[in-house]
Amino acid sequence: MDERGGHDKPRSGDEGEHSGTGRQTARPEAGPDKDDGKRPGGGLLMGRLFGVPIYVAPSWFLVAALITWVFGGQLERVLPELGALRYLVSLFFAVAFYASVLVHELAHTVVALRYKLPVRRIQLQFFGGVSEIEKDAETPGREFVLAFVGPLLSLVLGGVFYLGVQLVDPGTVPGVLLAGLMVSNLIVAAFNLLPGLPLDGGRMLRAVIWKLTGNAMTGTVAAAWFGRALAVAVLVGVPLLTHYGTLGGDSDGTGGVDGMDTVTDALLAAILAAIIWTGAGNSLRMARLREHLPELRARALTRRAVPVESHTPLSEALRRANEAGARALVVVDGQGDPTAVVRESAIVGVPEHRRPWVAVSGLAQEIKDGMRVPAELAGEELLERLRATPATEYLVVEDTGQIYGVLSTADVERAFVRAMARPA
Repeated sequence: MDERGGHDKPRSGDEGEHSGTGRQTARPEAGPDKDDGKRPGGGLLMGRLFGVPIYVAPSWFLVAALITWVFGGQLERVLPELGALRYLVSLFFAVAFYASVLVHELAHTVVALRYKLPVRRIQLQFFGGVSEIEKDAETPGREFVLAFVGPLLSLVLGGVFYLGVQLVDPGTVPGVLLAGLMVSNLIVAAFNLLPGLPLDGGRMLRAVIWKLTGNAMTGTVAAAWFGRALAVAVLVGVPLLTHYGTLGGDSDGTGGVDGMDTVTDALLAAILAAIIWTGAGNSLRMARLREHLPELRARALTRRAVPVESHTPLSEALRRANEAGARALVVVDGQGDPTAVVRESAIVGVPEHRRPWVAVSGLAQEIKDGMRVPAELAGEELLERLRATPATEYLVVEDTGQIYGVLSTADVERAFVRAMARPA
């Protein structure tokens, strides 16, 4: 820190997301992020289960309307006597289907909590749901189980709805609803078992390769490229299958489909392929992030600091810091114990001609619980500490309690960006 509040290089001291329906993600992040039910982009908060908030994204309403319209058209052919009521029945089907998706996601969530992995939220959205699990499983076996329980619950639900179909008349509303839910849950299970990230099957494949090679990154890279190959297959394969009539036929029995159906299927295939491709890319990015997280060490990123008393003029404090080669100021009491950290942004905001008349106490942030960071913290543990207590600067201390320096979140973010820019 100089009298202009400029930056130099950080001081080195002596020497921590499944895609489509049933997606789960792991998201380490640099910086604070508290979920208070009003998180931007989270959607509508519907409640909490097992302490985990459940959101419905705005895109869900679009999909619900689409399902209502499509399923209503099918009901018109199967149960024409329903009339306009078929759309009410179709809406019920859409809600019941996404309730099944929620059960799928809750399976991931319960197992993650059982493994002591924090779950940020569950979100129901376009093409399914997502469980945002903040950490990866510690072993490939746990990773496999965590991924498999979602499709397993969808298969179980498919079986339950199959038994229900046997107990009712298939030509009735309950029969049609149960049959539709049976088929949709089986499709969800089969789709999620496809071997490519970010699907559950991709995470299972990652776990297997991780077990065989002993390297989680190798498993992630392989499963992510399988996911990209799957995205291309969906993009090309679904329209081709539709075009040649293997996915259904006309009412005339020729096996073909009309142009509108072809365009619709191609559009849906493109959207689904984009989701899978993007999810696979995000999985690679998150893996690279985790690989570089240990490089974020509090000791290496800490700025040397000089202690000053609260009444010290800013100009004098900066002079002492420059003489000592320090870039931070810590306010101490009469016994030399730290009480506050002077904010760099506040220093920059004081014109040079006023600095002799401004005491450092007016520019300092009181050191609260959580703002004392052990010098040995690194990687994900360091980020978790910063997220738990949002601030611009933190006091870094040795195990003995001695002041080591000041950690700026700006320095952490720059180091984070540099680490992510390097190849894995």
